[in-house]
Amino acid sequence: MTGIDPTTTGTSEAGISETGTSDEVVRAHAEQQFADELTALRNVDDRPRPPRWAMSPWAVSTYLLGGELRDGTVITPKYIGSRRLIEIAVASLATDRALLLLGVPGTAKSWVSEHLAAAVSGDSTLVVQGTAGTSEETIRYGWNYASLLAHGPSADALVPGPVMRAMQSGAIARIEELTRIPADVQDSLITILSEKTLPVPELDTEVQARRGFNVIATANNRDKGVNDLSSALRRRFTTVVLPLPDSLADEVDIVTRRVTSLGASLDLPADLESLSEISRVVTVMRELRSGLTADGRTTIKSPSSTLSTAEAISVVTSGLSLAAHFGDGVVGADDVAAGLLGAVVKDPVQDAVVWDEYLETVVRGREGWDDLYRACRDLGPAPMGRA
Repeated sequence: MTGIDPTTTGTSEAGISETGTSDEVVRAHAEQQFADELTALRNVDDRPRPPRWAMSPWAVSTYLLGGELRDGTVITPKYIGSRRLIEIAVASLATDRALLLLGVPGTAKSWVSEHLAAAVSGDSTLVVQGTAGTSEETIRYGWNYASLLAHGPSADALVPGPVMRAMQSGAIARIEELTRIPADVQDSLITILSEKTLPVPELDTEVQARRGFNVIATANNRDKGVNDLSSALRRRFTTVVLPLPDSLADEVDIVTRRVTSLGASLDLPADLESLSEISRVVTVMRELRSGLTADGRTTIKSPSSTLSTAEAISVVTSGLSLAAHFGDGVVGADDVAAGLLGAVVKDPVQDAVVWDEYLETVVRGREGWDDLYRACRDLGPAPMGRA
């Protein structure tokens, strides 16, 4: 599938609007959703651009981190965190080294990957989704078997995968969850990354990457059943570790921005200015994953779940939907309680004990949290009963 040019005008039969998006699309690609920002950046960008890049490395980092352009255009931040990490990632893509975004689940690895590809190539859709069943053909190429049986191996019968298409066009290819791909399939990338060629022995030929080609891979280090990268493959990546947000304020800001965006795209008629529950949801997540209360006075047990920023976004978005459709439009404790329970209690035995202890030792006695404690208790005992 090829991406839609954000500069496309007019409306097609599929309902594509002037900005390249459609009101029938659940989630637009980054280059569609932020087409105006990308265009504004390209218009003011007078810095050197690597071959086939849509904009300079400075403009790419500005698109990710946000800022105000000299013409007054405001670029919204796509990533809230260390500027240096983003600069390292962009600088790596400007060389011949691939980029590996590493971190725990929910640290915006896929989000950053998508926006980097959108800014650099104008197309974030050249994606391989890594799973335990991902085959070498998914990464390299496949065949149109009807044509193959009728005429034998030929260029017309070859079906290029996302990586091959990126090589042919000089674009960025994305590989999601690289460590979930079997090790022998992972190693099919070694020749691509080191020699910048993809052999096609059936046709006695090869595809040579055009300048501008590179790969962004993502991987998390807490996934069960992870297939570690071989040293030969890992050496061909620049690894950038995306951490969880440093402060409560940063994490609240991230969740607020994402929930506001999701609420608008889903047309949820709720009062986004009254999302006071965000701070409490984020506080619960941060305390449980760190094993320490915010004031540093009480040690608590941590559940088996990651409780990332992505989980907090999911909890608040679910609460927003409940408030919009079954409440008064203002997110309250009753709306987020069920989401918190579902996010924390992944293991019905051990996590249930952790959640009950946290409610009794932290939430119950915290000033101003009485409504959250009651809402959580009104849901009944956590799965498998209380400790």
